[in-house]
Amino acid sequence: MSAPARFGRYRVERRIGSGSFATVWLAHDEVLDAPVAVKVLADNWAHRLDVRERFEEEARILRRADSDRVVRVHDIGELADGRPYFVMTYADRGTLADRLADGPLPVPAALRYGADVARGLAVLHEVGVIHRDVNPGNVLLRSDRAGVGDRVLVADLGLAKAAAQGSGFTLTVGTPGYMAPEQAAGSGVTKRTDVYAVGALLWHLLT
Repeated sequence: MSAPARFGRYRVERRIGSGSFATVWLAHDEVLDAPVAVKVLADNWAHRLDVRERFEEEARILRRADSDRVVRVHDIGELADGRPYFVMTYADRGTLADRLADGPLPVPAALRYGADVARGLAVLHEVGVIHRDVNPGNVLLRSDRAGVGDRVLVADLGLAKAAAQGSGFTLTVGTPGYMAPEQAAGSGVTKRTDVYAVGALLWHLLT
């Protein structure tokens, strides 16, 4: 995929990553003079109204959470071809998956990351949302205000589900190795589903 020149006032610099449903680009907000991440629905899914609705619901959830522990949404728009996009916090230090590339983390660092992820999920639970896909690739790292350490941001709520709708039968979605038994069986999810995933994440960080 060739890089678009811009999304509205946001000048595109490079692609950060892509998945089955969307591509994320690093862009520059020319009004506020700041880097941002722009998530765009993939063109092969643009005609699916259910996928589009889930994409836009992800933006609404992130906006509602409005926390330093969760990726924030700053703007939303639509391309000339009708595909939606939303503008998010840019995590300049990559993901926990990147951090694991060289092997397990020191115990203090692993425990800190695990605790911060749990706090981010608690924010989502407070607004009635279950993440359902906690894994190292969905935990972003951003420089702290002093530029010395990093802050954890829970991200990628494409599979998130309202807690009120999670107790009944649901499709089996998530990342193998991080899914709680009830999630893998499609028998319903609760906040405990995310707690299980944090345990699996911590095990991965340590081992």
